[in-house]
Amino acid sequence: MCCCTASTQNSKLYSVNQPGAASTQNTTSAAANMPKRIPISKQLASVKALGKGSELEKAFATVAVVYNNSADPEGKLSKAETKTLLQTQFMNFIQGQENKPKYQEIISALDEDKDNKIDFEDFMILLLSLALLSDLLQEIRNIRTTK
Repeated sequence: MCCCTASTQNSKLYSVNQPGAASTQNTTSAAANMPKRIPISKQLASVKALGKGSELEKAFATVAVVYNNSADPEGKLSKAETKTLLQTQFMNFIQGQENKPKYQEIISALDEDKDNKIDFEDFMILLLSLALLSDLLQEIRNIRTTK
């Protein structure tokens, strides 16, 4: 497993709207008892080395923090959790890809009924694979950088 998840894997925080342990309390008091999720920007700010980090380093750190916030205490995601994370956090990259055979192959692997979990390294490979298929990536590559 990558060392990126080792330092934060046991500090998973739940947002007020995210279901936690089952409770007989009403929603209002149950939500009040759950810690609020620390915003990603504040989580990143707590890493001193990123203060002077490059845009690429900060982008990669953001991916690691988003993954860690969703991962279980062992630093892994179920395939269903991975699919949900991609659909909510990577939606603009996967939009319009549904009919591409390679996309369907990648996503169908997540739909299989297995107990396999995805670690950070596999998640990054998956993310990169989907990004490379993306129409959005092509649009980004066509951005003019000079006048």
